[in-house]
Amino acid sequence: MSHCDDLLASIANTIQDYRDGSLPQPIPDHVERWVQQFDAAVQLPILQEIDHVLKKSYFSKEDVAKFLRGAMRTQKLIGDEPKKFWRSASFLDIQSGGSSQTDMLALFSEQLEDEHGFLINDCGQGDEVFIYLDDGIFTGNRVRRDLEEWIRDHAPAQAKVHVICIAEHSGGRYYANTKIQEVNTSSGKNVDITWWHAIVLEDRKTFSATSDVLRPTAIPNDPAVQAYVAAMQYQPTLRIAGNPGAAGLFSSDAGKILLEQEFLKAGAHIRQICPNLSAVQRPLGHMTLETLGFGSLIVTYRNCPNNAPLAFWVGDPWYPLFPRTTNTQTAVRKMFADFRGDL
Repeated sequence: MSHCDDLLASIANTIQDYRDGSLPQPIPDHVERWVQQFDAAVQLPILQEIDHVLKKSYFSKEDVAKFLRGAMRTQKLIGDEPKKFWRSASFLDIQSGGSSQTDMLALFSEQLEDEHGFLINDCGQGDEVFIYLDDGIFTGNRVRRDLEEWIRDHAPAQAKVHVICIAEHSGGRYYANTKIQEVNTSSGKNVDITWWHAIVLEDRKTFSATSDVLRPTAIPNDPAVQAYVAAMQYQPTLRIAGNPGAAGLFSSDAGKILLEQEFLKAGAHIRQICPNLSAVQRPLGHMTLETLGFGSLIVTYRNCPNNAPLAFWVGDPWYPLFPRTTNTQTAVRKMFADFRGDL
């Protein structure tokens, strides 16, 4: 096998359980079709860096289950009586969009039964400890909105909430926690929030030089990117080269710069060929603020977040590496499932 074939096979092996194994088979051909959309000269370097990155940023179902089992056994969380702790804890199912929380609750329930012999439905015997599960915190808006509403309308006067997620972006956590505490104060309640994660990633603007997300060091000489940047009200903040980030996702700063440049060019091109993308679907991923995009490379077996570069997940006419399930599609499936259940 050639080096390229080895890389295609390695990437395919890493992502094989994405969306319950629904990727087109054989998966190496799927990866090859995706990378062939980039210039020929950068296809092999992209494969080399993506192979390295995904081994650290892709979380299979086994990885997530292992993390949940670890959280379930963490003494700083559960104390000296784990069964008593989990029996008394209440699990929040309050997410306003998507199915990530529901899916995480189901997986946690499986691990809880294996570990202690009871399910989530058997918990909630206390009224002070609450668990909020999700696969990731990106901009922080989802967890913020969910917990703000819950604190205002449903939380007891005093409570402890444990937010447990796989990937936590530091800027998103800071933003969410700040907003949640404002509601906590204004409501007159005392809700204490503790955050737990498998991996924490730096994404704050102030720390762009050491970010773990894609933050380009320069604007490439590419017509689509140049046009996109020219239309921005404010010029983007660029990263100072030299540090690929503390989380160790990238093989080197050169490898990170390669992905930043090529995914930025691909994202700007995708925006031109996919006119129905909203303004907040920026070249490097969904971001409400006017930037080049969020730039996260975290993907789980469940789905690819829209905060990832467009080159990862946008489809038709672009060919995605990670075909994405949208919140709208999830809601429609749930609606039909509920309808069938009423028959």
